[in-house]
Amino acid sequence: MDNPQQLRYSKEHEWLSDAEGGVSTVGITEHAANALGDVVFVQLPEVGATVTAGESCGELESTKSVSDLYSPVDGEITEVNEDVVADPSLVNSAPFEGGWLFKVKISGEPEDLLTADEYTAFAAG
Repeated sequence: MDNPQQLRYSKEHEWLSDAEGGVSTVGITEHAANALGDVVFVQLPEVGATVTAGESCGELESTKSVSDLYSPVDGEITEVNEDVVADPSLVNSAPFEGGWLFKVKISGEPEDLLTADEYTAFAAG
């Protein structure tokens, strides 16, 4: 598993990009995508919705199970990835690129996020 070094990670297996203009991109990790299996449905938060770090803000449904999607930060949703809604398999095939899930305008300083190396060790468990 190769987790991009420039991202930060949550213990719920989401990744967060560095903020550009106060907005960060969120997705799930390759580890989470592999654990889920083939993703067949994605429910994302609404644009304009407020999300809270560590709380559920959507769902990912795979051929194996339904899993909650958690926000790694507090903030407001500014964009959702409609490509993933139309083609949920992008979560599996490109979790760090085309399979991103939403963009969030962060409020406050993100807490409890891991570096790539810390996350790799955590995921290996």
